[in-house]
Amino acid sequence: MLTILGNSDPRGNHCDGISRRHFLKIGGMAAGGLSLSQLLSIEARANTGRSSKAIINIFLPGGPSHIDTFDLKPDAPSEYRGEFRPVKTNVPGIEICEHFPKLAKMMDKFALIRSICDSDGDHDCYQCMTGHPRKERAPQGGWPALGSWVSKLQGSNPGVPANIALMYPTGHRQWGDPTTGGFIGQAHTPMNLVAKDPNSKAQNMALEGITLDRLRDRDQLRQAFDHFRKETDSSGLMEGLDYFNRQAMGILSGTGLVDALDLSKEDPRILERYGQNDPRYERDGAPRMIRNFLVARRLVEAGVRVVSLNYSRWDWHGGDGMNFPKSREEFPLLDRGLTALIADLHERGLDKDVSVVVWGEFGRTPRLNGMNSRDHWPRVNFALLAGGGMRTGQVIGASDRVGGEIVDRPVKFQEVFATLYHNIGIDVRTATVQDIQGRPQYLVDSGIQPIRELVG
Repeated sequence: MLTILGNSDPRGNHCDGISRRHFLKIGGMAAGGLSLSQLLSIEARANTGRSSKAIINIFLPGGPSHIDTFDLKPDAPSEYRGEFRPVKTNVPGIEICEHFPKLAKMMDKFALIRSICDSDGDHDCYQCMTGHPRKERAPQGGWPALGSWVSKLQGSNPGVPANIALMYPTGHRQWGDPTTGGFIGQAHTPMNLVAKDPNSKAQNMALEGITLDRLRDRDQLRQAFDHFRKETDSSGLMEGLDYFNRQAMGILSGTGLVDALDLSKEDPRILERYGQNDPRYERDGAPRMIRNFLVARRLVEAGVRVVSLNYSRWDWHGGDGMNFPKSREEFPLLDRGLTALIADLHERGLDKDVSVVVWGEFGRTPRLNGMNSRDHWPRVNFALLAGGGMRTGQVIGASDRVGGEIVDRPVKFQEVFATLYHNIGIDVRTATVQDIQGRPQYLVDSGIQPIRELVG
């Protein structure tokens, strides 16, 4: 484990003169003791070069209702259609919920899938991270997450890790888990920059209690890095480090990752476009870290290949009957953050290189329950995709008149994953990684191909 020390204290110095008291500990992607420098060494042996291709995977934990968001049924009976009305978008023939007005004005930059057919049905981010249901039999070690495959096959760009997660706990033990590297190993597990416990230090990036949701206090963080530089330079520690340790130090104490996380460097007009975070856990069981969409853009711009993040919590079918009141509150926030991200990517010329996917673990029942809410419904689910050079401004698939069954172009989770891999430059027909038993494993099941409507 790589530990950076700083702020000298004569009462508790190490032999190199650096204090024990204040420290920045980086666990990197490794939960099992691999240091960041070891990870960089492993990735370097992959013999990969710099690439601007990237993926942002946005998970909406809890299962947003497809009927109330992007597949409204205004002509269905009242016990199905709900309280919201559709609005026209800037693409003729495509209508979405009235509470996504910004998205409606830029629907030409999105592709909407209304027919994801194989949701597992459990509250779990696993399928949105790996493409596989957790109940499915997996190779020894488990299926790797999308970012772990990419990290293994493409390595990291200089100065940044390949695979980063911004996954908050959201009131359920699995909703905020970005999963591990599976059989690929912990060297390619996402570097999660968010604490598992909101009251604790982040496991991978902790500076005396500062976690990602508190990074707006830039002075403390920057002072710690500056002090570390001065201490290591004066002690001669840097001269004794090998190449990969120096590279790790460059990530942690130089530009790249640290600067990508520093929103004080962002244009205030861009910050305003995304809106303000609401970091309160106690109200809904999850924070609304809407500026993590901006952090994700800054990370991929810095060279991170895959950023996985979750946003808020979308499970509102309990005894409080809060489906429609909560939707009125949440939909405009997602509308603002998501459209800010996509506009940002286009304005910066990143829309051909960066793919974005937005989805939840399942859809919701077409018939409202006795509390005017919707229960779990794995038969129909949706996904929004943007960027990556894909053919946007279209709808793929359809559900029946009440949104209960798919009637046209069923799409599997793995087809979306195959599309994302294609966009980042991996051929799913030929790319393999050996599992723990030495057997080659493909990234998707046999016969699964990228979605032809998007990339064909």
